[in-house]
Parts: sequence; structure tokens; C-alpha cells
Amino acid sequence: MECVFGLVGEGYAIVVADTSAVHSILVHKSNEDKIMVLDSHKLIAASGEPGDRVQFTEYIQKNVALYHFRNGIPLTTPAAANFTRGELATALRKNPYFVNILLAGYDKETGPSLYYIDYIATLHKVDKGAFGYGSYFALSTMDRHYHSRMSVEEAVELVDKCITEIRSRLVVAPPNFVIKIVDKDGAREYAWRETVKDGAVASA
Repeated sequence: MECVFGLVGEGYAIVVADTSAVHSILVHKSNEDKIMVLDSHKLIAASGEPGDRVQFTEYIQKNVALYHFRNGIPLTTPAAANFTRGELATALRKNPYFVNILLAGYDKETGPSLYYIDYIATLHKVDKGAFGYGSYFALSTMDRHYHSRMSVEEAVELVDKCITEIRSRLVVAPPNFVIKIVDKDGAREYAWRETVKDGAVASA
């Protein structure tokens, strides 16, 4: 029951992901961060098979860093999105990754952007996007309330509305979410929305 969604506003992009690590009917942990910082001004949020998700996002992160190291300049957000799409397309014909991605970034020349990349290597630049069962509720809520000139505060309020809808309407809803933002000041964690905290199991 994963859920990843994001949107682009006035001078920033924001991405949100649930933090549940589950297998079958078991919840292994409730604080799994599914949004990786690619570099100083890029975020990659992923959903899908846990092994594929971790391996593929780390592979992309290291290759983006390698490009910067070799060439002395970072990849732009469109370039990073197209590289990610190319690697998924190559793997699709060999050993496919079951991973869906929202890639957000900020470039000095073009500002914020958000790219939707699914497991069959479809790439689209979008203003808002979502993956997982929660997308049914997040997309409809964003369709109703989203506009391109939203301030950060308005966007976080919209994110909270999406999370509320997911928690109230999805039969097995994830309890916790992490919110991250990227703007001219860089990529960073913004907030957590938690109803369950992982703690030590009490000894008998």
C-alpha cells in the first residue's frame, strides 16, 4: 500500500512518501525513508519492490555523483531524469527493475521541475504526480486544490489534505509520511507526519 506523490509550486518542488516497509501482511518498520537526495538540488522518490527501489536509486545517485566528479558540473534535472529513464529502459530488456520514480529538482536557469518515471521507462514532466494505491486519493485531491502559484505553506496544507484522505479512505493506509522540498536553497527534509513511532519492543 505504498504512496508517493509530489507537486511543483512557485520556486520549489515538494515530494512526499509513506515510510512503511512491508512484506505480505507484515509491517517491518514505519520509518523507512523512500526519498533520496540525489545531489544538492535534486530529490528522487521511489516506490516498488524494496530491493529494486534501494538498489536502483543508489545506482542513480552514485552515477549522478560520478558525472559531477568527472566533468566538474552537475547534471541538470532534465538530464538526470533522462539518464534515469535510459537506465530503466536498458534494464527493461534484460533484468527489469520494478520501481516507479518521481524526480524533483531545481535549476538556476529553469527553476523547479518534477518528472514522472514508471517501471516501464515512461518519462513525463508534470506539475503534480503520484504512484501507489494512495495516488487515487492524492491525485483527485490535487486536481481539486492545486494551482501553479502555490506558496510553500499552501502546498504543505494541500499535502496534509492528501495524507488525511489517504489515511481515512485507504483500507490499509500507511501511518507515517515524510515530506521533502527542493528550491534555490537546496534539497532538504521539511517535515514528518507520524501517527506511529517505531520503538524498542518491551521485554517480558
